[in-house]
Amino acid sequence: MASRKKEIRDILSQCGRLAVPIESLEDDDDLFAAGLDSLAIVNVLMSLEERFDIELPDAMLQRKSFASIAVIDSVVASLTTQAADT
Repeated sequence: MASRKKEIRDILSQCGRLAVPIESLEDDDDLFAAGLDSLAIVNVLMSLEERFDIELPDAMLQRKSFASIAVIDSVVASLTTQAADT
């Protein structure tokens, strides 16, 4: 969903402390190479949970869950689908 990716990009732009403009990144680009660090992940995580009304389970609190915009989108999509099914 394009609007969800736009919202993820907005969150990363505001909270990700990236070294490059979010507009310069493709969906599959490595966010850690773009400057995302562990402190920024906490802020991004909290913003994602609040914006999409989800909670990342402990098993998903891993670096690989924040590797790229596409990966974050996939994680959010799976959690919002699970929430809708319950």
